[in-house]
Amino acid sequence: MSLEFLWYLPNTVDRGHRGDSTTEGWGSLDLSVSIAQAVEDHGFVGALIGTGWGRPDTFTVAAGVAARTRRFKPLIATRPGYWQPAQFACAAATLDQLSEGRVLVNIVSGRDDHLEYGDYESDSPTRYERTREFMRLVRLLWTQEAVTFDGRFYRVERSTCDPRPFQTGGPPLYFGGASAAAEHVAAAEADVQLMWGESLELAAERIERLKKLSASCERVRPLEFGLRITTVVRETREAAWQAAEAKLRTLETNRSQLTKRVETFKDGSVGQERLRGLVATGEVLDRCLWTAPAKMGIGSGSTWLVGSAADVIKSLEDYAALGMTHFLLSDTPYRDEVVRVGDAVVTPMLQAPRLAVRT
Repeated sequence: MSLEFLWYLPNTVDRGHRGDSTTEGWGSLDLSVSIAQAVEDHGFVGALIGTGWGRPDTFTVAAGVAARTRRFKPLIATRPGYWQPAQFACAAATLDQLSEGRVLVNIVSGRDDHLEYGDYESDSPTRYERTREFMRLVRLLWTQEAVTFDGRFYRVERSTCDPRPFQTGGPPLYFGGASAAAEHVAAAEADVQLMWGESLELAAERIERLKKLSASCERVRPLEFGLRITTVVRETREAAWQAAEAKLRTLETNRSQLTKRVETFKDGSVGQERLRGLVATGEVLDRCLWTAPAKMGIGSGSTWLVGSAADVIKSLEDYAALGMTHFLLSDTPYRDEVVRVGDAVVTPMLQAPRLAVRT
């Protein structure tokens, strides 16, 4: 089984992102490139570059970072409300050609400040229906010529994406979402379904359900699965827990700065509600899954794996045994922790014998 490890690249001009203590360079290409270079030097294949109104444009940042790295793969987050699918398909295919196949795409349906950029579709089921159509049309444009498409949300006539993507079939499409509507989109159109750090029991249930859903869809390749989680790793278990508790206290102190983001997650995010439900189950689940940060509802801070390198490796191996092959990890400061986690966790896992995967 081949495992893929990705990191997180903070795409923001604001200091202190998720407690990062870095004081200079926010929003600069130099900071993003320095993190990306550490990513490719310490076992990771690339990093997620987040998207949201009020942030630097994700695609522009990805192109700049790709131009100054050798192997780094940007996982470019985008929302259908930002782009027309034909425009996005051509932009992604162009960057995929220029980078010789290093583009990954993360499709996001959830709302952010969507009214500010002119996206007035607020109904969640309709947004997922639009996302499914967006993904389908983008893939058609990557793989066919003279595409004519007449959907509910998008129409093109005899459209050909030129240049074609470097990767056969186009860049992989990563997708998240835990609602029934989201799972149907993933089963039909996604290459990789990303999940937040749920318990092994809940993750196993979702994987089995998605396998059954995807089996009923016409797919070229089987749906793959990934985990998006924060990893707090130290030389000893005790040191890791001390660091994690200190990080959470800092985030709680600065919570007033995160109020807007928290409210966004509270509004209609099934995935975040599932994570908050874990808190009632227990503070520490499975080997070292810490649920307390989920009370804050702040993205990758939702649940954390906390422990020594051995603890975290064993936990990731547990998820891999369920069928997860893509791991999107993070911790702050991003530039320092990518080195620590890469050397202590990722490199040993990549060098270990292949794991047995539950099928």
